[in-house]
Amino acid sequence: MYSAFRRDALLNDPAFRLYWLSSIISGSGAYVGALALPLCSVLLLHATPAQMGLASAFQAIPFAILALPAGVWLDRSRKRPILVACKIAQTLSLASIPAAWALGVLSMPWIYVVCAVQGCCSVLGGGAEQILLTRIVGRDKLIDAQSRLTLTDSVARLVAPGLGGLLVQWVTAPFALVINALGFAASALLLRRVPIEEPLPPPSDKHPLRDVQEGLLFIWRQPLLRTLAWTAAAWHLLFYGYAALCTLYMLRELKLNAGTLGAVQVLGGMGVLASGLLLKPLTRRVGQGNAALLGMVVTTAGFVAMPLLRPEMLGNQGVTVAACALLTFFFDCGVMMYFMPYIALRQQVTPDEFLGRMTSSMRFLTIAIAPLGALAAGYAGEHLGIRAALGWIGAGGVVLAVAAASSRTLRAPPARPQA
Repeated sequence: MYSAFRRDALLNDPAFRLYWLSSIISGSGAYVGALALPLCSVLLLHATPAQMGLASAFQAIPFAILALPAGVWLDRSRKRPILVACKIAQTLSLASIPAAWALGVLSMPWIYVVCAVQGCCSVLGGGAEQILLTRIVGRDKLIDAQSRLTLTDSVARLVAPGLGGLLVQWVTAPFALVINALGFAASALLLRRVPIEEPLPPPSDKHPLRDVQEGLLFIWRQPLLRTLAWTAAAWHLLFYGYAALCTLYMLRELKLNAGTLGAVQVLGGMGVLASGLLLKPLTRRVGQGNAALLGMVVTTAGFVAMPLLRPEMLGNQGVTVAACALLTFFFDCGVMMYFMPYIALRQQVTPDEFLGRMTSSMRFLTIAIAPLGALAAGYAGEHLGIRAALGWIGAGGVVLAVAAASSRTLRAPPARPQA
């Protein structure tokens, strides 16, 4: 095993190892927070479907406002300082929730602000993270690096949600978020130690709006990027609506408690693990575009199946819990199978000088409309019922999967990067 480790070029790279460790720690904390944050709204503040839709929308709104200028900033700046600053901001914003709860001032508007800060950091830090990984490993090793990140992420996904559910029951949801905050803080410290030369990009005399325009035109002129943009935009519209209602649905409609919900999410970690094991041989066999399409189809099956669950299937809630866990397994596997090839395809057709603008422009094009999905799902959940709202999301997923499968662009091999 040791000799295999030494022969592995990625694992033998100290820069990638530190980046990898940073990702594991922040990801583990984030999985605890992904469960604890909505539970703060549902269990402590008794949020309605409309309020859950608003919270989800506030996480996506920064993409509509900041994504395009962020791309220009990333192309003109070093990426690591931006990423470290975002990790620190995420640490402080999450730590404010248990502090507010202890002082008796926690409210849904407070949750909205924290969600907005997290969204802003996802725009800036997420874009910087993707570019930094490409710079560390190179385009030719990007799928290998993402496969390793996915595998270790799945281990965190196996442990963290169950731990999060127990923490919510033992110390309440706000204080479970301390784990999430500490994860971001440790990640920031590790990223500062990554041994990578990152020269300051040459200064540009172009107006920032000209750079924004060039980034959008670059995507428009690349058929593959155009196709990826509209399919991912439609998928995010559905996903943000689904995410806004899913926790509420499991707690109120399926009658799960926080501990059981955490245990169900553990199966999602096994789905992520499965995707990490399948991703490399699958992309080698069918191509990255077809792998992404398969992932989209699997997530669509999850959208369709979730509202079909009942509180006591076959007269036993254990059957409901098992069905919910199995569904979570396949859904999370599909999400990773969709997004890993999607990100690799984007990077492979984009030259270095456009990476920042392409990444942020694509994130703008694909997530800017996501708040509408969250708000619409919240409104539908409030007026039609949560189950009916999820049913409409499933119908939308079927339409999207059929439309995406009819595209030939995704199945073609990616072209060489051209400005």
